[in-house]
Amino acid sequence: MIIRMAEGDLQTKYGRYHEILFYDGQKESIALVMGDIEGEEAVLCRVHSSCLFAHAFNSVECDCREQMAISQQLIERAGKGIIIWMDQEGKGNGHFALLKSVEHKRKGVAQADAYEAVGFRRDARDFGAAGKILRALGVKSVRMLTNNPKKVKTLTDQGIEVVGTVPTLLE
Repeated sequence: MIIRMAEGDLQTKYGRYHEILFYDGQKESIALVMGDIEGEEAVLCRVHSSCLFAHAFNSVECDCREQMAISQQLIERAGKGIIIWMDQEGKGNGHFALLKSVEHKRKGVAQADAYEAVGFRRDARDFGAAGKILRALGVKSVRMLTNNPKKVKTLTDQGIEVVGTVPTLLE
């Protein structure tokens, strides 16, 4: 189940998007859509999880902000695309897990390993709502702005055709 709740236009430094708020019964997700994507194939698509450190606090200790900026720039150049913003802080473990793992990450431990070191899952994110949103928006196929195979597999398992990927940075 995915419910389209509200929508409006949003001007960004990378162009104008149409923002659509979705609800899956547990969490809200936001689709930022540039251009006409309904019925289109190979639409650039970024599925992006929230990151307070990068997006709200301007941290330089992760690359989430850069991944979002690169994705918006690529979509702006193409003239159309979609970003799906998901409420999944700390790879789905929450901000507490992120705070607890920072000490390990600063010692050079990979983020997923740092989560495990403090008792959390390596990656607790669920990208299922993204597939439902893409179907609701009528997209025929996407070219994912990612190098995360879990995102590609989840969308493919949900019947979304992924025709390729474009890496944004290390995820």
